[in-house]
Amino acid sequence: MSRPKKCRKIRSSPEVMCFKPVGVPLRDLERVIIEHDEYEAFRLAAYDRLLQEEGAERMEISRPTFTRIYNCAVQKIAQAIIEGKIIDINCCEEVLKQIKGSDNSAPVMPVK
Repeated sequence: MSRPKKCRKIRSSPEVMCFKPVGVPLRDLERVIIEHDEYEAFRLAAYDRLLQEEGAERMEISRPTFTRIYNCAVQKIAQAIIEGKIIDINCCEEVLKQIKGSDNSAPVMPVK
């Protein structure tokens, strides 16, 4: 039996929830879904340019877990770009409410 997942700290919500290749109708495209923890790990490592250890501390998870989440996000983004797929960022309403309703220093969202 696997261990329950630890809560992961999510501090920001995406400005845009979906990216689509230009010139191709939605009905003809497949989707790649980026989960909210993958978005946060990608943002911290790639956009904020934090070391993975620093990103892991901010999300309150281990460095190997952060690396696994980040690598999954990078693989999904690469697949979408190379294969011309839609990138959907899956931030559920519950996560967005917690982020917007908090003081930006302590939103916590369990990943199930």
